Amino acid sequence: MSETRRPRILVTNDDGITARGIQSLAEAMTAFGDVYVVAPDSPQSGMSHAVTFSRILRLTPFEFGRGIKKAYACSGTPVDCVKLAVSEVFGHDNLPELLVSGINHGSNASINLIYSGTMAAAADGAISGIPSIGFSLLDEHADADFTASVRVACTLTRQVLDQGLPDGTCLNVNIPKVSSEDLKGIKVCRQAMGHWKDSFERRETPGGSPYYWMRGKFQNPDNGEDTDIHALESGHASVVPVQFDLTNHRAIDTLNGWNLGNEG
Repeated sequence: MSETRRPRILVTNDDGITARGIQSLAEAMTAFGDVYVVAPDSPQSGMSHAVTFSRILRLTPFEFGRGIKKAYACSGTPVDCVKLAVSEVFGHDNLPELLVSGINHGSNASINLIYSGTMAAAADGAISGIPSIGFSLLDEHADADFTASVRVACTLTRQVLDQGLPDGTCLNVNIPKVSSEDLKGIKVCRQAMGHWKDSFERRETPGGSPYYWMRGKFQNPDNGEDTDIHALESGHASVVPVQFDLTNHRAIDTLNGWNLGNEG
């Protein structure tokens, strides 16, 4: 890292550029470097790693606030935001030193991370070679208190800027809904093996056509004390190192034992 230039930090999210979470995160990041914001122009929760192929994308300059170098509202998904920032704001040969995504309004612990636009943005940053962190607060309210989350974000930002991250890895960070004074600390964890039991509420239009509203209940049969869910329930922020190599390496030997009809 250059001694004469402040780190450049890309800030994005999936709740949209006007969300309180990204405003809190971007403001906190100005203490560490030059902040650039590229975020969706509307809420994009649950978009996971979706990218836009079927319509044009726009980057519109956005008046974000004092201390922000540049800010753009993007008409696409969180991953579109990262890809456009890498290509058009910075350039592939001039990557920022850090990407932070969030602070998400709601949990991205356990299996939630695979649906999350917040974490997909962080993963895409890591794919591009940018040290990346996704932050989420277990409070979905628009006026949530992000004080404890900002404290956690500053601690981890300082460490990642100083230490870096392993190749192919980003961090999934979740913060419990507690005051900054009641936060018990930060724990490095594994992802709990929870899942959603989906259900759909059937409704009808005035004309009698059926439509469905998704419901669901989160279930966590994983009682391990080393999981993100356990850490959050005990009042700690959880940090899960996430890799985007989805290969189940332990299953390769099993599958190689199948009769696949290969000669020789």
